[in-house]
Amino acid sequence: MRTLLALMCLLCTTTAWANQLQGIRIWPSPDNTRIVLDMQASPRFDYFLLNGPDRLVVDLAQTQGRVNFSAIKNSGELVTRIRESKPPQPGSYRLVFELKAAAKPVVFPLAPAGDYGHRLVIDLPYQDQSRKPQQPARKLAPAGLRELVIAVDAGHGGEDPGAIGPKKNREKHVTLAISRRLAELINQEPGMRAVLTRSGDYYVNLNKRSEIARKAKADLLLSIHADSVANQGPRGASVWLLSSNRANREMAGWLEKQEQQSELLGGVGEVISQTDGNPYLTRTFLDLSMDRSRADSYAISEHILSEMAKVVRLHKRKPEHASLAVLKSPDIPSLLIEAGFISNPHEERLLLSADHQQKIARAVFNGVKSYYRQNPPNGTMMAARAAPGAAVRHTVRSGESLSVIARRYGVSVSRIKGHNDLSSDVVRVGQVLNIPGS
Repeated sequence: MRTLLALMCLLCTTTAWANQLQGIRIWPSPDNTRIVLDMQASPRFDYFLLNGPDRLVVDLAQTQGRVNFSAIKNSGELVTRIRESKPPQPGSYRLVFELKAAAKPVVFPLAPAGDYGHRLVIDLPYQDQSRKPQQPARKLAPAGLRELVIAVDAGHGGEDPGAIGPKKNREKHVTLAISRRLAELINQEPGMRAVLTRSGDYYVNLNKRSEIARKAKADLLLSIHADSVANQGPRGASVWLLSSNRANREMAGWLEKQEQQSELLGGVGEVISQTDGNPYLTRTFLDLSMDRSRADSYAISEHILSEMAKVVRLHKRKPEHASLAVLKSPDIPSLLIEAGFISNPHEERLLLSADHQQKIARAVFNGVKSYYRQNPPNGTMMAARAAPGAAVRHTVRSGESLSVIARRYGVSVSRIKGHNDLSSDVVRVGQVLNIPGS
């Protein structure tokens, strides 16, 4: 009888707690904080907000919690404290997230995938000032000229680890390391500037990545990844661009989004806005923009592959086409660069090496620079420098020296002096110098 009662109590306990909260992870980003609850089984949940102070309360039905709150890593500023509270009914579990400011949560469950089990995801839109990417100081451009802007996209991030190597190294860390190195090289080049789509370990929606590039008026989007297959044998780098089938599908989507067509770059948006909604003209201009973008993408990828072949093994010697969401922008040439196979044990070790990461970043940078030196966009500093015998007029500003001006334009001090008949290195504020083309 006693044994039967014990079994019944155990059964009742198991029924009451059909699920278990196993852990909590927080992924802060510049404009969103993602909270992930790791669950033993698919969660049944409810939530509501409180104010004065701001709090998010999450109730998990038939769940017990075994979380060490002091061990939760949180580098963001929105969530100030996490604690449990008295549940609304026996057998349930209540979590309280104390917030710095009000936020409208988006809460949804995720099924098991990869190394992750069942999860409950909470997205809290919030402008986290501590997470804002530190963009380099903009180099002063001569009047009427602009910098060439390159958007560098580190694949995956945060809750999305990307591919995982044999030694459990994650693609998201490799892509961020290479992207940072590439951005640094770009920012050191006179007339070029990099914009990172993510600067830390957090997830950025695939649509948001091209939006970040568009808002920065980027001339090119480079998405950095590491390849993976079930077989550990394949090795080498490759470069991918948008397939024609995916391009046609994206074109149909843009035709339906009339309110976004004016956001297109390169003057296409302005032209479309003047067509009075004529679908045939809009389609024509979008087609021309996409064709030009894909043609430029192919040409740039050939330059990058040529440079990468000098320092790393190539898996594909020609640009490949694929249906990839991050490359779908109709107005910005976009490439996805597979730095190597993280699924290959040898390349996994290489991809973690700082020297190898720098080699890849340098090769990609050299390929981009090689292309734009031959095909500089109109109105850029690079175009002015590339014009045969061209000279740019520069007015000396306060704090500038001849060496600073020379570095900005990528020419030597002696060339500037010779071009302007200067007998010394001294220049004065307001003095106009002719900068020779490189």
